[in-house]
Amino acid sequence: MKLQAEIGSDKYEVDIQRDGRRVVANIDGREYELDVSEPEPNVYLLKHEGKIFEAFVSPTKTDPGEIDVSVRNEQFEIKLFDPKRLRGAGSDTAAAEGIAEIRSAMPGKIVRILAEAGEDVEKGQGIIVVEAMKMQNELKSPKTGVVKEIRVGVDSTVSSGDILVTIE
Repeated sequence: MKLQAEIGSDKYEVDIQRDGRRVVANIDGREYELDVSEPEPNVYLLKHEGKIFEAFVSPTKTDPGEIDVSVRNEQFEIKLFDPKRLRGAGSDTAAAEGIAEIRSAMPGKIVRILAEAGEDVEKGQGIIVVEAMKMQNELKSPKTGVVKEIRVGVDSTVSSGDILVTIE
């Protein structure tokens, strides 16, 4: 999975390959082989070259694409971008035409569905609520239109990037 990450004004190219607990992360050309486990929600143990790092991860309250990460008493606010999704994004006028997709920003569980297929919705209206890392995130309609399809149900488990709802 190729991502772009921003920490403050610094930008990084990140490529992550996962095979079970083994993760190979390439960050701006530097490769790291890690053994990763999640002993409890939002807590990750990263083993690298015999050293163990404990990372606490949680989404920020302002932007579902941002996460707060704490490692060794240092706090980082990280913005993650999927360059493939950015390439497909157009202007607001382009989004006003055609189909808009509401996707999950991170793995989680659907806790509420606030609209029904066929329902008229306004831009910014809450459509679906996803619980991720013990926080509930209301995903809103990116445009005014009609809910074409709801691809998940309450209590469904979703992965990062899954299409949850389409709006026409």
